[in-house]
Amino acid sequence: MQQRTADTRRDGSHTAGDGGKAAPTPQSLPRPRRSKLMLALVTLALLAGGGYFAWSRYAAPQDKPLAAADTQPAVPVHAATVTRGDFPIVLDGLGTVQAWNSVTVRSRVDGQVERIAFAEGQTVDVGDVLVELDARPFQAALDQATAKIAQDEANLTSAESDLARTASLQQNGYATKQLFDQQTATVNQLNALIKADQAAEQNARVSLGYTTIRAPIAGVIGLRSIDIGNIVHAADQGGIVTIAEIQPIAVLFTAPEDELPAINRALKEGPLDLTALSSDGKTELGRGKLAIINNDIDIASGTIRLKGRFDNPDKQLWPGLSVTTRLLVSTLRDKIVVSDIAVQRGPTGLFAYVVGEGDKVEKRDLKVGEIGNGAAVIDSGLQPGERVVTSGHARLQPGSRVKVTLDEHTGKDGKPVDTATD
Repeated sequence: MQQRTADTRRDGSHTAGDGGKAAPTPQSLPRPRRSKLMLALVTLALLAGGGYFAWSRYAAPQDKPLAAADTQPAVPVHAATVTRGDFPIVLDGLGTVQAWNSVTVRSRVDGQVERIAFAEGQTVDVGDVLVELDARPFQAALDQATAKIAQDEANLTSAESDLARTASLQQNGYATKQLFDQQTATVNQLNALIKADQAAEQNARVSLGYTTIRAPIAGVIGLRSIDIGNIVHAADQGGIVTIAEIQPIAVLFTAPEDELPAINRALKEGPLDLTALSSDGKTELGRGKLAIINNDIDIASGTIRLKGRFDNPDKQLWPGLSVTTRLLVSTLRDKIVVSDIAVQRGPTGLFAYVVGEGDKVEKRDLKVGEIGNGAAVIDSGLQPGERVVTSGHARLQPGSRVKVTLDEHTGKDGKPVDTATD
């Protein structure tokens, strides 16, 4: 029997006999071929991993935002409704309340205070008695002037009688013309003296009247500076008391010099409405009219001083009070108006978030005209009836879903009226 033995190769592998052939394995392949196969497998694995990563990174997110936008919670915001109406152009400023008229009451004669007829803080009318001085010296001076008039009138009567007799004697040739002229001069002198006496009497009467000090204007009495028993003098500078007229009352305020032409144009159509508010601008204190424009502009500040007149029926305005003023210059008719806090500034200009269908927001570019008094005039970008976001902008982007928790509607006076929503 013939027997075959396996041949041993150089690489240490064995081959079967002629009776059969075994399939090659990596271990049985030559070393160069095995290395190439391993490299191909690794490359294939890397390509497969890279493809999966690319698909998960770039393909999958195209579908995820849609799902996320539908599942993310709605952003709570406040919204305002765009309206169409009139827009007032108002100049805001700062002012100071001032008495329409103010008087420091002083004595016009020297004397001792005998009576004070007013209470501090009292409201007085024109002619009310305020202070009474000791009138006895002035009454004595008046009596003396009256007596002097009586004396000179008696002398005048005697002189006129002498003149009449002298005239009769002169006609009959018993008196000279010189004597007649002397008697005539005496009568004329006494007439002039009586006129001087009458002037002295009038002066004494006026001085006596000054011992009763009366209110020259109607207003509110301030704090007095004298008490009963004090001596007052006509030369005193401090005065006795002050009176401030507060009905009507004035408000002094300023406006930029650039607004002066618009104010003058508006004044041609009638008096301008002026509103005075508390210093924080929250409480209305009174409504009046622009009364005076100062005759020059302050060069240092570039402003013009204005004066308003207020009837002040409730005495809400008081001299020295600091107020915020609002001067209505003109009114723009039939404009698209929205709350000014809805207008946002972005890299490309002004915009607003509009609440659309499905409570999703849309970013809308705007062209804005006048802004003031909490509102803005929209030249383009919005239509009446649309709702725009007024609070919560930081968390929004186009397409975000929102939940409106407060609706702000514009009232007839141009101010927002808040309405809570569910």
